[in-house]
Amino acid sequence: MKKPAADRILMFLKMRGEATSLLIAQELSITKEGARKHLLNLAEAGLIRSVTKSEGVGRPSTYYALTEKGLSQFPDSHADVTVQILRSVKNLLGENALDLLINDREKNTYERYEKALAKTESLEQRLEVLVQIRTEEGYMAEWAKEGNDYFLIENHCPICAAAAECQGFCRAELSNFRNLIGKDCQVERVSHILSGGQRCVYKINA
Repeated sequence: MKKPAADRILMFLKMRGEATSLLIAQELSITKEGARKHLLNLAEAGLIRSVTKSEGVGRPSTYYALTEKGLSQFPDSHADVTVQILRSVKNLLGENALDLLINDREKNTYERYEKALAKTESLEQRLEVLVQIRTEEGYMAEWAKEGNDYFLIENHCPICAAAAECQGFCRAELSNFRNLIGKDCQVERVSHILSGGQRCVYKINA
């Protein structure tokens, strides 16, 4: 069943970060006027905001992006329960126990991903498999290439509340990507949701 236009717009903005009404109309295969109507309704609901940008010669362009309320439409998985458990582990057993928990999760994740990547031969094949796995886990992942650089992009973080409580999760994920993508590549996180970015982006120098 096809999702309502408003939901598709929110999803598109979540994936793109920002877009003009023309791009949104093209994505939804509707008229520009139809897109503007949906955008107006979403803005009135407080789910999106607009910003005007000058792009050289001609009239400035209006871009639309999600507000905090709009971003909340893509919630963490069991966020409250997870945070409570992490706090209990830290309070009852100490920081060391929390580190052991994260290290164990990192190890299990690495082994699972490594098995899925076993038959891949190229960097692009590895990225394709990682994107599929991460998307299934709720990260809305994709990859892109710009010049000689590759980018692994995660448009959503389903464990954001847990990561905010303990950033060891973020360190563990970066470590796993560095080991899984290949020792011949340099992997660095260039955008981070917890640092105010709209998405997490990993730059890969092959």
